[in-house]
Amino acid sequence: MKYLLSILLLTTSTFIFSQTGRITGKVRDLQGEAVVGATVFVKTTQLYGASSDENGKFVLELPVGVYNLICRMDGMNTDTIQINVTENGIIELDIPMEEISTILDVVEVKVGKFDKPLEDQTVSMEILKPRLIESKNTRSIETALDQTPGLNILDGEPQIRGGSGFTFGVGSKVAVLVDDMPMLSGDAGRPEWGFIPVENISQVEVIKGAASVLSGSSALSGSINIRTAYPTAKPLTKVILYSGLYSTPSMQGSKWYDDTPLIAGATFLHSRKHKQWDIVLGGNFNYDHGYMGPPVVRDSMVFADTITNFTNRQMVSKRARINFNLSRRAPKIKGLVYGINGNFMVSESNMVFAWLDDTSGIFSAYPGAVFLQKQLIFNIDPYILYSTKNGSKHSLRTRMFRTANDITADQDNQATVLYADYQYKTIIKQISKVEFIGGITAQNTYSYAQIYRASGNDATNKLVNISAYAQAEKKFWNRLTLSVGGRLEYFQLNDSITALKPIFRAGSNFKIHKATFLRASYGQGYRFPTITERYIKTGVGNFGVFPNPEIKAETSWNAEFGIKQGFKIGPVMSFVDVAGFWQEYENTIEYMFGIWQPIGGGNPLSSSAGFMFLNTGKSRVKGIDASLAGTIAVGKKGDLTFLAGYTYIVPTTLTPDYLYATDSLNRKFTYNTTSLDTTSRILKYRFLHNVKVDMEYTFAKKLSIGFSAKYYSKIVNMDAIIKDFEKLTQDIDELQDLRYMDYYNSNRHGNWIFDARISYLLKDKHRFAIIGSNILNKTYSLRPLKIEQPRTVMLQYTLKLGGD
Repeated sequence: MKYLLSILLLTTSTFIFSQTGRITGKVRDLQGEAVVGATVFVKTTQLYGASSDENGKFVLELPVGVYNLICRMDGMNTDTIQINVTENGIIELDIPMEEISTILDVVEVKVGKFDKPLEDQTVSMEILKPRLIESKNTRSIETALDQTPGLNILDGEPQIRGGSGFTFGVGSKVAVLVDDMPMLSGDAGRPEWGFIPVENISQVEVIKGAASVLSGSSALSGSINIRTAYPTAKPLTKVILYSGLYSTPSMQGSKWYDDTPLIAGATFLHSRKHKQWDIVLGGNFNYDHGYMGPPVVRDSMVFADTITNFTNRQMVSKRARINFNLSRRAPKIKGLVYGINGNFMVSESNMVFAWLDDTSGIFSAYPGAVFLQKQLIFNIDPYILYSTKNGSKHSLRTRMFRTANDITADQDNQATVLYADYQYKTIIKQISKVEFIGGITAQNTYSYAQIYRASGNDATNKLVNISAYAQAEKKFWNRLTLSVGGRLEYFQLNDSITALKPIFRAGSNFKIHKATFLRASYGQGYRFPTITERYIKTGVGNFGVFPNPEIKAETSWNAEFGIKQGFKIGPVMSFVDVAGFWQEYENTIEYMFGIWQPIGGGNPLSSSAGFMFLNTGKSRVKGIDASLAGTIAVGKKGDLTFLAGYTYIVPTTLTPDYLYATDSLNRKFTYNTTSLDTTSRILKYRFLHNVKVDMEYTFAKKLSIGFSAKYYSKIVNMDAIIKDFEKLTQDIDELQDLRYMDYYNSNRHGNWIFDARISYLLKDKHRFAIIGSNILNKTYSLRPLKIEQPRTVMLQYTLKLGGD
């Protein structure tokens, strides 16, 4: 015992009285952000060690000698650094740490509000990287999003796991956010896809299942959060030029144009750090001939007004968008960052709601079912971020979001949204290091439109939304993650209609093995009807949209159980994710076609037909969602990345005999009386089976060959009134025939759609690509009375200078 004590004292005195050197350093991630809590220690003994503080910095004193330092952090690759400590010497280290990514280049490890690894999330989430977005020549973000497993973009409307039918994009049940800021129009709740800066995206996170607690009331069935990229250490300049054509439609006699169906445009991005400033400037210019032609009017048609006199040239779409992000790190106040973001767009486009007929007129519009739109849209977003010494973060993000739509046939509308969100994020050390996030959000929407006069004589409507939210998350034994959160929503519409609703969520994730993760979650959703859903009243020709001032808010809850398994077999490295889910809705809002208003002396045959938003009772969607993502090393210089998914849903009504409306012909509206097929109680306009596949082979980081496939199963059920209205137009000579049912009956099968691309990188700066969409030139329809676009072939040139 005395011998051991003597050795210990001798060793200690040697360390104390020997000459030492000093090591200082900073631990950061590859984006330059500080890594807090990383451990730095000597490999042979942990007697010498330190942890990085809230700024990622550490200080370590060591006796003179040569050492191997280990830098370790959960969720990141461990790093080893060899150092030579000299007497009274000072060594400064910069230690960049890379997140552990089991799916190389396919997913980003840090996702969600808490910036946690994807495998630690308590909800189902899919990630899209900019590599896929750029390689598909994405001119508007929804074309890339449509490749995401479990998510469909149907004529501009996002649908996650069959959570909604079809509403022309109005009242989206999926929240769309850019950097956690909402990107839905204030009056209609419609995503403005062309407004999103596709040239500067770092990743896209798609949450599947009710996400209203942290994403807001629109996230009834999920959310899409687009994260923009910050400047890196090296300035980046990127320019993309593209041009291409629509192919002649494969259906004989359906070509409506005699000019060149051209698509052309340019995208640019410049980002850099300059002293205390982060600067991003980007934009997009796009010209699109369009694949839908103007109406062809029969001489005997009674509604021969200006809506029917459009020319081919008027069906062209044009867009110009400029955006900027400016942020500054305060030199005198450590941790303070402030800035302003802005985005401005002007565009001309058309909105086609129904085709002329189901044969030669399938690529032309039906009279009264097409509008031309000129749009001015912009947002200005001032913000302040502050990180304290103990690692807590405060953020105040504000926005003015303005849309002004000049639409033919007196359909003009304007809306201004004033938005503010204060958020506080911290680690509560007194409660075993619980991670906490909470905040308050306020949104005022001011809308002016003659088509919303159904609220009264005034064309002005005002909608106020105030909410408070909080969520806490805790990890136990480095294996079990538990989270719980809640939100309180308050709405007031026009000083007369109010609503107060609390919602909750909870989730867990358990790491049962090195790469095996089980998760379970429960979440509630709540969505207050938009101004459009409640008050819109308009009509042109045979079609109209009618108000429903009594419409109620819809609610939902979602439960799921999932497993994520990572594996590496030889050159294959991948994650497979499988989830079973169960979601129920109450006061489900659907867009229903009916004959709602007589316009000619009470004659039922002169009734005005169109759409109305209605509460259709209770419904349920259950199913299985599976995805596979990863990479395969092919030889010494090649790699194959892939993302694939399959979704199976069973969407059914729970109240098939619930009476939710009576139209002008005294017809009773229930699920059973309005559905074309009631045998399985399947909800309308859903695809029961959905498959998404994308893969890309890259050789020597130069040549890339990519392939995508999407499968949509047949629509089982839709509104029976479409069949009745088709017969009505055939019986009344003054109405132009509306034909759909022959096409529907002869095309009741699924649709496979294939895309392909090939690109070559020259001198690490110039990339040349050929990109084809719908390469088999299939004529297909995903929703009634709307044909999808034929084949497009695009040439793309990309110049990239700098960047990391």
